[in-house]
Amino acid sequence: MLKREKYLKDIRGFYNQDIIKVITGMRRSGKSILLLQIMEELKEQGIRDKQIIYLNFEIIENMKYASPDSLNSYISNQIKKNQKYYLFFDEIQNVQSWEKVINSFKAKYKDKVSIFITGSNSKLLSGELATLIAGRYVSFNIYPFTFKEVCELTNSENKNKYELAELFDNYIKWGGMPQRFSQNNEIEIKNYLKDVYNSIVIKDIIERYKIKDIDLFNRIITYIITTPAQTFSAGSLVKYFESENRKVSLETIYNYLEYITESLIVRKAERYDIRGKRLLTGKYKYYVADLGFTEIISEGRKEQVGFKLENIVYNELISRGYNVNVGNIGEKEIDFIATKFEKKIYVQVAYLLVDEDVINREFGAFDNIKDNYPKYVVSMDTLSYSQNGIIHKNIIDFLLSDEI
Repeated sequence: MLKREKYLKDIRGFYNQDIIKVITGMRRSGKSILLLQIMEELKEQGIRDKQIIYLNFEIIENMKYASPDSLNSYISNQIKKNQKYYLFFDEIQNVQSWEKVINSFKAKYKDKVSIFITGSNSKLLSGELATLIAGRYVSFNIYPFTFKEVCELTNSENKNKYELAELFDNYIKWGGMPQRFSQNNEIEIKNYLKDVYNSIVIKDIIERYKIKDIDLFNRIITYIITTPAQTFSAGSLVKYFESENRKVSLETIYNYLEYITESLIVRKAERYDIRGKRLLTGKYKYYVADLGFTEIISEGRKEQVGFKLENIVYNELISRGYNVNVGNIGEKEIDFIATKFEKKIYVQVAYLLVDEDVINREFGAFDNIKDNYPKYVVSMDTLSYSQNGIIHKNIIDFLLSDEI
């Protein structure tokens, strides 16, 4: 399995600190493997097996420790004086009142423990834990493989964009879920992705939030996943269901959309008014965490390559730590405004720049933006169309670039 150096290099400095390490990401995106890799590195540094305590709360045998008292008792019995321990709790959201338990370990053992936790919910840090340990945790977001990681996994790092075309086509179709690369054929990949998708929908959404109208919920999530990177609003969904003689409240739609994004299978990009310098409410774009889900749900439907490319670029930007919004300036839309600390870039994504009209549309989106931040047009074209200070990049080159 690929060593996920892009995350390990950020976490290593915290291995021996008493600050809590919180790792979030969609189910099966590689959090458990990352914990195992951290444990291996600790052992290489001389930490003994007895000092490492690991509990995965997705495993049924460990559910006996999923109550505050039982988990506290188990850990207390393992820890001896005059030694430092490394506590790993995988899928911690399955433990009742886990925030209080983790805070108790931190208060009781102080620098005698180093705590790592993972969770599959975007709201993991929005509740009581944030209040209890404010300023005493550091968080890391984990994503499915980027295309650059896929190249590393397949020993393709030294190939050029022409040689990588087939691998990229495969990535567009089947995405970057780590375990799908262990499957032997497309049937196995489909079955694996369907299993992951169903586990997210059932365990992380339907069961967790006790959804009763499962048919309605399935229709909403299917719509989002099969039409990635398109703009829509909760109001437009209400009108759509009304056209099919089904009355649905706006509140229900909003709740379901919130549950879907909290599971991290889909992320919402807000709109940003560049002139007014404010976020716009009402209409959003939703991007699928992995396009393999779009493939298995969209079987038989017309492929939308342009939207898939936009989805890939969005996922790439957030995996690099950018905060990403959709830009509005007058009547024009900028696909992405990506910011990270003092850094900002603008990105337009197209399938192919097939004629002058398309070229003028994509490059013209930047006409009214007068600042000097880098501006990119990204497409499948292999020839460069860079002009007027706007950089055109082939999408493979963009994904593999260290400069973005």
